[in-house]
Amino acid sequence: MPAVIRAKCIVVGDAGVGKSAICQLFTSDGSHFPKNYTLTMGAEFMVKPVVIPDTQDTVEMYMYDSAGKEIFTDMVMKFWDHPSMMIVVYDVTSETSFSSCEKWIERVRSQKPDVPFPGALVANKIDLEQRRIVGPKAGKELAMKTGLDYYECSAKEMQNVDTPFYFLASEYYKLYQEKVELFKAFVA
Repeated sequence: MPAVIRAKCIVVGDAGVGKSAICQLFTSDGSHFPKNYTLTMGAEFMVKPVVIPDTQDTVEMYMYDSAGKEIFTDMVMKFWDHPSMMIVVYDVTSETSFSSCEKWIERVRSQKPDVPFPGALVANKIDLEQRRIVGPKAGKELAMKTGLDYYECSAKEMQNVDTPFYFLASEYYKLYQEKVELFKAFVA
C-alpha cells in the first residue's frame, strides 16, 4: 500500500528574493508566475504532493512561504514549529539578502535544535547575470558551511525551480524510511 508522508517545508529569506514566485511555480507545475507582487505579511501556505521515484510513496510537502520583512519575524516563527525541511532563498543581485541567509538558517533550526533535517540554499534570479553580485563560489561555500545543499534558479525564466523541492522530498523520504526500519527492528 503506498504511503503518504507529510513534511513541513519552511521557505525563508529576505523580502523580494523570490520566495513566493518559486513556491507558486513549484505548486502550479510551472504554469503560474506571479506578474503582480504583494508583500507576504505572515506565511502563505501551499501544498504539493511529490511522488518518490521507484516507489509508489508520496511526500506531501506543506510549504510555508514566510514573510521576509523583520517586522513580521515573531509572527512568522509561530508557523515554523517542527519543521521537516527548509529552503533558504537569496537574490544573486543582493549582497544583503545573501548576508542574511545565516540568520534565517539559525532561526529555522532553533525550532528543532537537536534534530538535523534537510535543507537547501537557493540562489535565485540567475537570469540577471549582468547585475549578479554573489557568485556561485560564495553560495556553495555558505551551503557547505551550514550543511545545506546548493541550487541556482531563475523563477522568472522557470529554470531549475523544482530541483531543490524534489531533492528535499527524497531526502526526507530517506529519513522517514530509516525511522520505519529502526522502529521495525525495535518491535521485532
